Amino acid sequence: MAIYPDLHSREIWLSPFCEDLFTSFLRSDQRRWGEVYVNGLVSVPGRKSIRRISNQVVGRPVDQCLQQFINQSPWDWAPVRQRLAQLLVEAIRPKAWVLEEVVFPKNGSKSVGVARQFANSAGRLLNCQIGLAVVLVGEEGGCPVNWRLLLPRSWDEDDGLRNRARVPAHEHSRPHWRHLLQAVDEMVVDWGLPPAPIVVDGRSMPGVELLLAGLAERGLPYLVRVAPGTLPAGGSGLPARPVLEPLRPRLQVVQGQAGTRPPGQGHRWYPRSGARAMWLTDLGRNRVSDLAGLVGLRNRAASVLASVAAESGLQHFEGRSFQGWHHHVTLVSVAHAYRLLGGLNGQEAEELCLRPHG
Repeated sequence: MAIYPDLHSREIWLSPFCEDLFTSFLRSDQRRWGEVYVNGLVSVPGRKSIRRISNQVVGRPVDQCLQQFINQSPWDWAPVRQRLAQLLVEAIRPKAWVLEEVVFPKNGSKSVGVARQFANSAGRLLNCQIGLAVVLVGEEGGCPVNWRLLLPRSWDEDDGLRNRARVPAHEHSRPHWRHLLQAVDEMVVDWGLPPAPIVVDGRSMPGVELLLAGLAERGLPYLVRVAPGTLPAGGSGLPARPVLEPLRPRLQVVQGQAGTRPPGQGHRWYPRSGARAMWLTDLGRNRVSDLAGLVGLRNRAASVLASVAAESGLQHFEGRSFQGWHHHVTLVSVAHAYRLLGGLNGQEAEELCLRPHG
């Protein structure tokens, strides 16, 4: 894969890249501001605030126009995410869909979904927003393509908070597992993507057994990390004698039967000693090296999200409105994909973006 030596040499296809992804925008000014914002997320050093994007990309104060585009403009983020995912499936051939929690620390209380709440990935209480990302990961890298914002229960009945943040009436607090299943359903059913194995670290996820059940009912392959000691006594929903295979020191995989329902509520649990990490899979008797490779892709997804935060301004947005939060994280994904696809040969990248699509 040929790597461009600098950003400038990739700019020749920024416009066709954005034109492709923003085809669903109804107005030309929306497409223009979308490209400006993505350009800023890619090129502005340091904090990528709307003011800095305005000054450094446009060269004059257009803060109000960018604010309106992100926070109030009624463009739908779903078609942008769908097209982005289609491009990435073709470009990087993802080997896993990794489902990750993303924490957005906040100082105040006005951003949509913010509350003092427990963040599983941080292991502590934080004043924050909590998002969930689905990251497509392949040999060439990865990119988040689908997002969910978790609303705390305190936001369900507080009309003042909801109205100020313009939260849609149908949006309420849901557990992680339900959000993740809905995101996967959207990608498989609505977007028509060929599913890859679903990889999740579910050690701290309440109701992880319901996520497993949902994936099994959909016939989707999975590799899910669970806390040691969460195997069901008697093996209900799993083979009577689960197959325990060491992937590497202190790492084990428990193989379930494809299509069977994983352990549900009401079962007795017993501890397994000696395992520091336990992964539950229905991938059959795959080679241990293949399963270890999927575990490695989960680690790569975490690195991808760290890069997205460091390079593409994921945390550099106040996120006051529900719509604004989804617009921002979508365009951050676009900016990261632009960087990632910039590793392709320039002609290949442009041809990929301009290829006809439905």
